[in-house]
Amino acid sequence: MLAILPFPNIDPILVSFEVMGRTLAVHWYAISYIAGFLCALSWMRFEVSRVALWKDNTAPLTKNKIEDVITWMIIGTILGGRLGYVLFYQFDAFLTDPLRIIRVWEGGMSFHGGFIGVITAALLYCRKTKCNPWSVGDLIASSSCFGLFFGRIANFVNAELWGRPTGVPWGIAFPTEAAQNCGQVLGEICARHPSQLYEAALEGIILFIVMTYLIFRRNWFKVPGQIIGIFFIGYGLARFIVEGYRQADLQFITIDNPFGYIIRLNEFGLTMGQTLSLPMVFIGMAIIYMARRRAI
Repeated sequence: MLAILPFPNIDPILVSFEVMGRTLAVHWYAISYIAGFLCALSWMRFEVSRVALWKDNTAPLTKNKIEDVITWMIIGTILGGRLGYVLFYQFDAFLTDPLRIIRVWEGGMSFHGGFIGVITAALLYCRKTKCNPWSVGDLIASSSCFGLFFGRIANFVNAELWGRPTGVPWGIAFPTEAAQNCGQVLGEICARHPSQLYEAALEGIILFIVMTYLIFRRNWFKVPGQIIGIFFIGYGLARFIVEGYRQADLQFITIDNPFGYIIRLNEFGLTMGQTLSLPMVFIGMAIIYMARRRAI
């Protein structure tokens, strides 16, 4: 008999209250965004205060400018995340109903879309303030793991984005009807990989440790762009690996394609997440190469 861990009984809603006859709820997912941005704010302030870390001993921003950058990041994350989710994962539905893109209350955010949104917002901010976009990008990249970590923990609390069925001892019986529908014998419980926790560990903890080591022990801030590159590589590899354990989005799954591959080579293939993440690894390598060439 398989050992299955029970899903912790955590309400996705932290608190709810009545306002003028309507119920307003504060979800853990919203708290994860707030926690991620607050931690990023504190970490970025800490890094710019250590001027010796930076090229020419000059940080790209002052402490009082960090709040402005965070505001632009928030806007870029929300707009890009929503646009990316609809265009990457629900494009057919978007063509049928374009207004779906503004119905944020239905849920759905894409990391890759949010990532593009943050890059766009950062470039616009740097153009407006005439800051070095590579150093500002390094600063943002070094603090991004907080949002990734808290976001994946919120996904776990919400019992969403779970993994494929598994027999490993740490498999978890997620409570939703969809999670328990994995073709098992009638009456048996379906255990799945807690892929949200895998991502929280790889993207949120290990990648943060790697970047922090390179910044404080190897002086990677001294060559603007290197930390951006290592973030691209680290996230791309982490997401590519975890996608091998994660349940694909329903719209990509068919009877003859149970793993939801969008690129198939016989019995192997790539999911949408892997297809979007793999190029990040090569882009990251190219960014580091170009950064070092500029430093010569």
